[in-house]
Amino acid sequence: MSDFPFATIGFDLDGTLADTVRDLAPAVNHALAQIRRGPISPEETRNLVGGGSRLMLERALKVSGGMVAEDRFGDLYAALLEYYEAHIADHTVLYPGCRDALDALADQGCKLAVVTNKPEFLSLKLLAELGIRDMFDSVLGGDPLGPGRAKPAPDMIHQTIALCGGEGAFAMVGDSSFDVRAAQAASAPCVLLSFGYHDAPPHTLGAEAVIDHFGELIPALRKLT
Repeated sequence: MSDFPFATIGFDLDGTLADTVRDLAPAVNHALAQIRRGPISPEETRNLVGGGSRLMLERALKVSGGMVAEDRFGDLYAALLEYYEAHIADHTVLYPGCRDALDALADQGCKLAVVTNKPEFLSLKLLAELGIRDMFDSVLGGDPLGPGRAKPAPDMIHQTIALCGGEGAFAMVGDSSFDVRAAQAASAPCVLLSFGYHDAPPHTLGAEAVIDHFGELIPALRKLT
């Protein structure tokens, strides 16, 4: 029997498992082009990610000239999703060491889960395109539980624990305050990746650990009691 301290490990997706801004940025710019706004750089788009795709588009509109009417926003959001779904893994890659860390955690007997505010149908498609869908016991997106229940609310973590058997300790791995606050609300520890898409300096977000490479993940988790 494994002595690993956690039964289930939940992972954020964008900026945690994969560098998705490579394909999110073109999708955002496709939406902005519908209202004749210029493109936003991939570097700036990194600062817009976190909290889900609707919030990403809202931020993009605000930094590119201001919000639009609600009905127009709906059209732009649909255009973003359609473009992104068609190009979801053109350039997106897993972060270095990610697959090895997932394999190592599975070898420890951990159940692996994705806990993301990304729409679930896009999350499932991306994981399949990246060849890691079958590594996860549960994949939960930000939309199935309904309004107000995505991260930073604890609901997605509670649901993930239930889907993974409901037993043993849970830890969250992410890159933003949404992950830390959701973990705190669920009374679970969180490990942040220093190379993800941060909405504030990672060491200021209150996570129990911050790591610089996936090779540091298992040692960091072992130190959390």
